[in-house]
Amino acid sequence: MSAITVTRLSKSFGAVRAVDDLSFTVGPGTITAFLGPNGAGKTTTLRMILGLVTPDSGSAAIGGGPYRDLVDPVAAVGAVLEAAAFHPGLTARAHLEILRTAAGLAPERVDHVLDQVDLTGAADRRAGGFSLGMRQRLALATALLGDPAVLILDEPANGLDPAGAHWLRGFLRAYALQGRTVLVSTHVLAEIQQIADHVIIISDGRAVFTGPLAPGSDLEELYLEATR
Repeated sequence: MSAITVTRLSKSFGAVRAVDDLSFTVGPGTITAFLGPNGAGKTTTLRMILGLVTPDSGSAAIGGGPYRDLVDPVAAVGAVLEAAAFHPGLTARAHLEILRTAAGLAPERVDHVLDQVDLTGAADRRAGGFSLGMRQRLALATALLGDPAVLILDEPANGLDPAGAHWLRGFLRAYALQGRTVLVSTHVLAEIQQIADHVIIISDGRAVFTGPLAPGSDLEELYLEATR
C-alpha cells in the first residue's frame, strides 16, 4: 500500500510563505489528522501532494514518487479538496458515469460507490437539488471511483448531519483497516479525535506537532498547546 511522504516542502505566493520547510509521512493502514489554523498552509500542502501546485523546493510523493508519475492515478489516489461543483442538470449517476467512462473503469463501479456513500436512493436525482451534505457524499463517491489506495480529504464532514458524520467516521475507519492511507484535513477536532491514529499540526506553514494520538488524550488541548 502507498504512503504519502512530504520532504522539506516550501511554497511562497509573492511575499507570503504559505508552506515552510514542511516534512511528514502518512503511513498506510492509518487515519492521519492534518490540522492547523486558517491560513496555516494545509490546503496548499494538499494541492502540492496532488501535483496541483508546484513547490518552490522540496518534494511530495505518493508511493515513493510524485503524483505526476503515477501510472494509474485514479486507482492510486482519491481526493476531495473542497466543496465540489457538479453540473446541476446531471444526476449523481450520470456525473459518475461520465468520470468512470473517461477513466476506463468497470461499469459496476458507479453502483458500488453510490452504495458506499449511501446515495443509491438519490442516484437519479439532479445534483442541483442536493444539500451540502449530499454533495459531500457525491464528491466522496467521485474520489472512490478508482478504488484508490490513498484518500486525501479536506473537511469531508462539512454539511453532514450527526448521522452522516457518524457514518463517515465508520467508513474512514473501515477504509484504513483495509491497509489504505487516509489523510484528513479538518477543523472539527471532536470528530477527528474519535478515529485518528496520528496527528500533524502546522502553523504558519511549519510543522509544530507530528506524532501518534495516544488513547485518552485531549486533541483540543494538544492543538491549542501546539499552535499558541
